[in-house]
Amino acid sequence: MQLQTEEPAVVGGAIERKQRPDRPLEPSVSSTLLDKRETRIRTMFGNIAPSYDFLNHLLSCNIDHYWRWRTTRLVPPAGTAPILDVCTGTGDLALAYDRAARRSVALVGTDFCLPMLEAARTKTNRRGAADRIRFLEADTQQLPFPDDTFQLTTVAFGLRNVSDTDRGIAEMVRVTQPGGRIAILEFSQPTNWLFGHVYRFYFRKVLPLVGQFVSRSKDNAYRYLPASVMEFPAGEALATRLRGHGLTDVRWYPLTFGIATLYVGTKDANRNVSPIGVT
Repeated sequence: MQLQTEEPAVVGGAIERKQRPDRPLEPSVSSTLLDKRETRIRTMFGNIAPSYDFLNHLLSCNIDHYWRWRTTRLVPPAGTAPILDVCTGTGDLALAYDRAARRSVALVGTDFCLPMLEAARTKTNRRGAADRIRFLEADTQQLPFPDDTFQLTTVAFGLRNVSDTDRGIAEMVRVTQPGGRIAILEFSQPTNWLFGHVYRFYFRKVLPLVGQFVSRSKDNAYRYLPASVMEFPAGEALATRLRGHGLTDVRWYPLTFGIATLYVGTKDANRNVSPIGVT
């Protein structure tokens, strides 16, 4: 399928030209719309939980399935240690990793929005995976797990919703085993000039209209989505943050012409990291 094109992995700043520079916020984007206080984000996602999966698949033309599948191929499970998916939402990435691990590895999905977790549990029970995937209500900034627990810690389209990005990354690193990996799948901005213009019109104009109409979100969830993507660090900017938390071999993979990007880093097995933003 043509839209499922991905660009080569980018390591360091070797191909910085492939990533658009960070764009300043437009004057029309209010600070209220981008309010990321925990209570606001929790309420916003709780209110759209009933229509969340339907709109995800509709608005992405089902390409979100491919992005998660590709994540499990680029960052596959290895061994029998458990896997953690933070900001798990309705559990789609956790379920994708259950399939990738051939149903042989324990998984934990965390989220601080209970209605989303309830949808995840219902879906997991329906697919017969409840004995392998456990869902817990937890804030990514304060994960309730010991250090060095998981072989792989993942997040899909959730890191930009965490109030303190660095604290969220630090917690992901803390609970990952030395030599284990962090995988962050996040929206980004296409680099192709023509496709980028068409996509940005859709992302800023069409998607919010459809999303708001279907979800009836009082918190403007589908206006928050493009605004939060535009202001979130991408490419080398996010890779630099990951290195600042002690991750090595950091690289990123633009997917579907850069609509989404997968960032991958390895927790250094020989270094005791003092995470940024954590005292």
